[in-house]
Amino acid sequence: MVSSLLTLPSTFSRLNLVQKSSIFIPFTFKALSLLKFHKQPRLRPFNYPLLRFPSSLNSPAAHFSTSRRPVSSKSFDDDLVVLGIETSCDDTAAAIVRGNGEILSQVVSSQADLLARYGGVAPKMAEEAHSQVIDQVVQDALDKASLTERELSAVAVTIGPGLSLCLRVGVQKARRVAGSFNLPIISVHHMEAHALVARLIEKELQFPFLALLISGGHNLLVLAHDLGHYTQLGTTIDDAIGEAFDKTAKWLGLDMRKSGGPAVEQLAQEGDAESVRFSIPMKQHKDCNFSYAGLKTQVKLAIASRNIDAKVPLSCASSLDRSSRADIAASFQRVAVLHLEERCERAVEWALKIEPSIKHLVVSGGVASNQYVRAQLDQVVHKYSLQLVCPPPNLCTDNGVMIAWTGIENFRVGRYDPPPPANDPDNFMYDLRPRWPLGEEYAEGRSDARSLRRARVHPSLTSLVQASLQQQ
Repeated sequence: MVSSLLTLPSTFSRLNLVQKSSIFIPFTFKALSLLKFHKQPRLRPFNYPLLRFPSSLNSPAAHFSTSRRPVSSKSFDDDLVVLGIETSCDDTAAAIVRGNGEILSQVVSSQADLLARYGGVAPKMAEEAHSQVIDQVVQDALDKASLTERELSAVAVTIGPGLSLCLRVGVQKARRVAGSFNLPIISVHHMEAHALVARLIEKELQFPFLALLISGGHNLLVLAHDLGHYTQLGTTIDDAIGEAFDKTAKWLGLDMRKSGGPAVEQLAQEGDAESVRFSIPMKQHKDCNFSYAGLKTQVKLAIASRNIDAKVPLSCASSLDRSSRADIAASFQRVAVLHLEERCERAVEWALKIEPSIKHLVVSGGVASNQYVRAQLDQVVHKYSLQLVCPPPNLCTDNGVMIAWTGIENFRVGRYDPPPPANDPDNFMYDLRPRWPLGEEYAEGRSDARSLRRARVHPSLTSLVQASLQQQ
């Protein structure tokens, strides 16, 4: 599988400076977006050099190094400006972030109406919605930052995991911008972005740290050793917690325009969380994996037993019916989060064995916006004297800021591609990775569950980074 990726057009490669009249242009941070690059007949995949800038302004050329010394400086951080584009699922997002962490703009176009109409994400409809607004979203991000494309240093874009139809829209746009303005392009792992955005808002968050990434499509527990180096402690063997929240909201007849999670959380505040005895998933499995398919079935049966009609909106329900719906919402939320708590406690114990110096648990992804989730997980980390780090809600859901910031982190260590052609041919094969693991599985965390999805999975980000380092 790795060898098949070597010919993919969007790969990480070395960026070279071009000679001008036998005098090398000094590699200054401010002039980054104006640099010209060699046209290489073939890219060198998975080559992750660290850019080392000239030690003196009189140095005749910039040199490259594969060491792990940081290259950031105040000048670098102030002058680096990255556009981030995110279209992995149902929101079209773009943002511009400066290297020092200043968010210059953030724009999100929601597909809430489509979610309400179809009761979830419809890939083809989502793709069309992305296509209709992507140009305007990017332009709005530039306008709000009072910048033009020529003032950008690079473009970062999600290439996976996600829905391939949706990913394609963002990648096409990113390549058009990067190609038209001769900008480096940075391929971003969506889940790595969810984890790393916490480093934007919590300056003391250093590697290693533990991360719980929870959203509509993912439940993931990873130990972040370093940038691009992750150990997967647990993952979803069937449905993620966000999917369970969405389905519960739909079956309870809640307003899906602001997505199922917030709707269930709000209604749960009115209910008795002990009234419906749902069983906690996977109690017999002593690992860190997640399963919400069974809990979804329990919720559906409980709703049917109480004759709740989802066609009757909550706003039109009788007081007795509303109370019944609230009890189910509260009971579901309690058990869904108990499952998270159990898995996180075990993951913390495993993580401390592997990396005793960890001090933080990062919780990110759309479901991390849930205040009940945050409160319960804060109690978990308190037992182990760790600190809980949660990005603000607008940075938990899918957004362009996390993509731009992850692009910045990778750019600092030289992980990016040279500018693509201004126009891709019609038959161009984009490097999209709909199912792309973040890290390698921890031995104790491997699951034998038959439902664990394994088909057509790209090699993990960590394995690709490690392979590239070994080739240097």
